[in-house]
Amino acid sequence: MGSLKFDHDIENGSHPINPLDPDEFRRQGHMIIDFIANYYQNIERYQVLSQVEPGYLKKLLPESAPYHPEPIETILQDEQKYIIPGITHWQSPNYFAYFPSSGSIAGCLGEMLSTGFNVVGFNWMSSPAATELECIVMDWLGEMLKLPKSFLFSGNGGGVLQGTTCEAILCTLTAARDQMLNRCGRDKMGNLVVYGSDQTHSALQKAAQIAGIHPKNFRVIKTTKSTSFGLCPNSLRDAIHEDVQAGFVPFFLCATVGTTSTNAIDPIGPLCEVAKDYSIWVHVDAAYAGSACICPEFRHFIDGIEGANSFTLNAHKWFFTTLDCCCLWVKDPSALINSLSTNPEFLRNKATDSKQVVDYKDWQITLSRRFRAMKLWLVLRSYGVGNLRNFLRNHVKMAKRFEELLRHDNRFEVVAPRNFALVCFRFLPWSNGGDNYHDVECANVLNQKLLESINGSGQVYMSPSVVDKVYIIRCAIGATLTEERHVVGAWKVVQEHADALLCKY
Repeated sequence: MGSLKFDHDIENGSHPINPLDPDEFRRQGHMIIDFIANYYQNIERYQVLSQVEPGYLKKLLPESAPYHPEPIETILQDEQKYIIPGITHWQSPNYFAYFPSSGSIAGCLGEMLSTGFNVVGFNWMSSPAATELECIVMDWLGEMLKLPKSFLFSGNGGGVLQGTTCEAILCTLTAARDQMLNRCGRDKMGNLVVYGSDQTHSALQKAAQIAGIHPKNFRVIKTTKSTSFGLCPNSLRDAIHEDVQAGFVPFFLCATVGTTSTNAIDPIGPLCEVAKDYSIWVHVDAAYAGSACICPEFRHFIDGIEGANSFTLNAHKWFFTTLDCCCLWVKDPSALINSLSTNPEFLRNKATDSKQVVDYKDWQITLSRRFRAMKLWLVLRSYGVGNLRNFLRNHVKMAKRFEELLRHDNRFEVVAPRNFALVCFRFLPWSNGGDNYHDVECANVLNQKLLESINGSGQVYMSPSVVDKVYIIRCAIGATLTEERHVVGAWKVVQEHADALLCKY
């Protein structure tokens, strides 16, 4: 097969373009690497939260694609001029919103290798190395987390790299649904019930909707400050018992280690004990906090995992592996395979028929899949377990520092226990006896205005949440480039904007 020929080349009689010319790839690739390196070098100069207005880019770019090719130099100029102003800089050391999307040299270069090979590893035969490397790194990481052997390929389980936790929850929920319907009959589909807490990620509700669970059968169990917003096993048991008495069929529980709002910890062991009594599939979502559990001092947060059926963490959040890379382990891979596999004739091959290989197409929603294991392999090898632990510990140390600064200013309140590297706080300047102290709505409005002012400055970026009707500001420390000076600087920005806000009251 020859190089692609474009109409204008034929019309003009010019030499046809080869889209994968090695010399041109090398030349342009060096330019892109330099561009990205300069971006990281200068990232502190940019306002963290993009300040553009909706629709800004349409006004700047042409109405249609170019007919003739444009040089990479021109494209990069436009990248700098038009695209970067519209980026919220997740890799900025002053980025403290949501949860981190921590990058690294190894993660970026692993992504480059994966993209360069551009394999479509839907089954073993389509690229044996892609499948086998994924099996190996998932066992490596599982061993680092001290997961029970029942979750590893070296036991009877196994791991797979999905895109996001949303996909992983949908896959496990679908497997749990079919497993339960095979026991009680397909006619019970309308009776199936899913459980989570009011702190569980909305990904669970979306997965339930997609999997055909009746919206009225989605149970949200209230948490309280007395349990630090963790799901109470007794509350779960009461909810399940009530459903069983009413003729419903409980089948899936999503427990969380490190909830989005406050990093609350659901007690995995006791919840699994409750679920076991009713043959409920337990999925443990540790999308953010799971990475920290490679550190011995944090491993206890997933104690009881041996009672769960599946477990996820997002390596693209706090494990220095670029988006997307969600690690899912299951005890019973056949449950996934039975629900998600299709075997058209065009995919038949001797390796699959031998039952000696893993075909990851049967462990996920889509057929096609990326070579995600490459970047995780590079991260694990380039930094090693010791350095990865120290990176995480340093973020936790900086979060403790931010918490200390907060506590030394009696106008601020730490709203929830600081687990890992997330600090949740609010501004309460009237706490020394002012009439507005007990006015939650007034405090909520004040903190909303404070956060808008902080983020509008572009100096730092934090995100909000509402817990038990209280509006809180979240400071999540975990960007790879963040140092203690950035954390101290973020605190000064908070204080300055709080002072300015008080002058208006």
